[in-house]
Amino acid sequence: MKVSASTNLFLRPLKWLRKIRGFRLVYTPLIAIVIFTAVMGIILGTLHLQEKNQQEAALFRELSFAKQRIQSRFASNLDALTTINREVSASEDQVKFKQIAREQADDLVVNNHEIVKIIWLNNQAQREWAAPNETGKSDWITKTQNDQPVNTGLASTIELSRVTGRAAFSPFISLNLPGDEPINAERKIVFWQVVPNIVSGEIVGYLAALYTTQGILDVIPGELKSYYRFTLITDNEKVLAISSDKGTPKRAFSNQTSLDIGVLSPNITLRIDTYPPPTNLTFRMLIGVVLGLSIFVIWSLWSVLKQMQVRQEAEASLRTETTFRNAMENSTPVGIRAHDMEKRITYVNRAFCEMTGWTSEELMGLTPPFPFWPDSRRDELVDKMNRALQSSISGSMKIGIEGAILKRDGTLIQTRTFIAPLINEKGKQTGWVTSLIDISEPKKIREELAASQERFTTVLESLDAAVSVVSLETDELLFANRFYRENFGNDSKGHFQLAHQDKEIDTLHNIAQDLQDYIRDGIPTSFLYQESESEEVQLTDGSNKWFEVRRRFIPWVDGHLAQLLVATDITARKEADDLALQQQERMQFTSRLTTMGEMASSLAHELNQPLSAISNYCNGVAKRLEGNVDPAITKEILPALAKASEQAHRAGTIIQRIRGFVKRSEPQRKAACVSEIINDAVGLVEIEAHRHRLTINSEIAENLPVVNLDPVLILQVVVNLLKNALDSVREAYPLSSRWSAPPVKITADLDTSIFPAMLRIQVIDGGGGIPENVLEHMFEPFFSTKSDGMGMGLNICRSIIESHHGRLWATNVQDSEQTKLVGCTFTILLPLESPGTKANT
Repeated sequence: MKVSASTNLFLRPLKWLRKIRGFRLVYTPLIAIVIFTAVMGIILGTLHLQEKNQQEAALFRELSFAKQRIQSRFASNLDALTTINREVSASEDQVKFKQIAREQADDLVVNNHEIVKIIWLNNQAQREWAAPNETGKSDWITKTQNDQPVNTGLASTIELSRVTGRAAFSPFISLNLPGDEPINAERKIVFWQVVPNIVSGEIVGYLAALYTTQGILDVIPGELKSYYRFTLITDNEKVLAISSDKGTPKRAFSNQTSLDIGVLSPNITLRIDTYPPPTNLTFRMLIGVVLGLSIFVIWSLWSVLKQMQVRQEAEASLRTETTFRNAMENSTPVGIRAHDMEKRITYVNRAFCEMTGWTSEELMGLTPPFPFWPDSRRDELVDKMNRALQSSISGSMKIGIEGAILKRDGTLIQTRTFIAPLINEKGKQTGWVTSLIDISEPKKIREELAASQERFTTVLESLDAAVSVVSLETDELLFANRFYRENFGNDSKGHFQLAHQDKEIDTLHNIAQDLQDYIRDGIPTSFLYQESESEEVQLTDGSNKWFEVRRRFIPWVDGHLAQLLVATDITARKEADDLALQQQERMQFTSRLTTMGEMASSLAHELNQPLSAISNYCNGVAKRLEGNVDPAITKEILPALAKASEQAHRAGTIIQRIRGFVKRSEPQRKAACVSEIINDAVGLVEIEAHRHRLTINSEIAENLPVVNLDPVLILQVVVNLLKNALDSVREAYPLSSRWSAPPVKITADLDTSIFPAMLRIQVIDGGGGIPENVLEHMFEPFFSTKSDGMGMGLNICRSIIESHHGRLWATNVQDSEQTKLVGCTFTILLPLESPGTKANT
């Protein structure tokens, strides 16, 4: 009984499968469930792998962030210790500044939890002071009998810093701290960082900071430590500090990286461990799979019933379609015949019978060669048919084959035959279907047109000019010769670009509509088809080619209007014209420079004599007045005469220097004080400034070095820049409001932002600034914005500065909102040592 029961349970599914084996549509739900289950498994595995990759990426990102925070904190601490060193070394005898340095050290200890003590030692490694102050209660190192390892580590670190001359770190020091206080746990492992205080190449002391490894982890934000566990370990896997004692599960992810806290630092590795968050993704996905499978099964069964209903409707439609197709085949002028796999004719329509003159009964069952083929071409047509049938099997029969039919009355008809395979409802080929069309008359016309087109195309393709025709209605390129295709491609963009009509397509459409209206109304339009005048067009696509363009409107073969354009490349001719123009401009520029040099030499020769006479007369009058005039008058007159003689001599020197500069001679360098040059320049320009109700302020840094330069030429540059600044302020502020005009400022200091340092002179005005188009050309010769200017002032100034191996430039100053210009700054940079001096040294 037990055997029969188990046998029935096993046979029931088999009987059910035999019943549905003939109904293949029922297999669809079963196959769909299997496929869907496999897909869901792949999706679950992919999601799990993606979740794991995301957690590892987040872990690496947080580890990098923590590493950056720690390394940045050590770099910031090193900068702070270096700053305290500078405060101490720069104020050896000033108690106030030493107190400031100690306060800075106290602030550093208070604000940085990883630093517990800072000690200042002299060059003999003797302690001077400590932060915070050491007392009996606060000196926890000595109190816990750990002073020997701590002091030994400090001494070795000081020796390493003294030998290398750089900041150094000590090895890790483990302390024995009794008690369970939290502060003792944080200070179990410490290490020293010693920063030498180097002044003039000698070590004058050391600044030592005591770090705790547990305090280093406090640099990491607390929210990160709540999600991850951070651990500091050494090379031998010794734990230095840990952010949490909580254990990690087996599925935790870990990563680690080395910390670079300094050049002479011990090796430290930062490790991070994560706690994977609980997720119910798998459970939810399983529920989704079950629901999806259930819905899919229901939909599959419903689709089976729906398909059965559709099948019945399709059978009725097929009968109607068959009747309609028979009527359509009998009414079409295209001849249709069908062949079986042995190439026998199995069907012909009425048009094919009329085309051959044979009845359908006579044609049925015939095999190649057919009697309606011409006798002279039977072998050729048999070969073509065989090859066409093979092509139809591969699906490449699209253009058909040309053939011929000889009617019973002897008329020869040229035909084109298209062949397609005949497939039954099981997808198996049962034969072929061929359709024939009469192409006798179209073939004759096509041959004539092809010959004419070939002659026309040969002429246009050989032209060295771009010929294109574009429809005015669709903007389509109707024709383009070889030259056009090689230069502009196969679209109409090049046509409109040559016609300068990129934005005038609507205008062309309007012209086309007007011409069509004229043609419809019978108005003569021959004048509109006339060729336009030629014009020169430059392409804007970056090639900078030039074309001579001619265009006209023409009627196209379809009756619509088109535009014909012929463009000849004239780039070589334009380039030759431009080159000739540039050569002419260079000749004019050279001529002006030569004339200016000659004028400078003539002026120097003509002005030297009267200036020498003025100087001699002043000296003679001064000698005549000495001892012969009232002492009070002599005291006032003689200095004025001396200054007049000195200024006449200086004017002569300036003229000689400018003359030498025009001749490209080197400046006459000598040791000069920049402050004296600036004061002399301000004194010369102040008279003009006061006349226009303006002021000049000078700010000269103290202890500026003596510079080897030509004082006369540099004085001339500074005077010229001050005058330009006064003119800018005078133009920006009318006479009635100059009481509120900012003063023109001239400053002199050392620019230490570059190496080697250079002397910097700046002239700053509060005028209206310089426009950008003027700023680009203001230092060019003969460029001036003044109606009476020659345009050589700033060019000569820059040349003088560059002859001193310096730099001169101008920058605009904008207001705080960066909306408008409120002034301009001219900057001069001069080397502290001339190239000749460096070469001698």
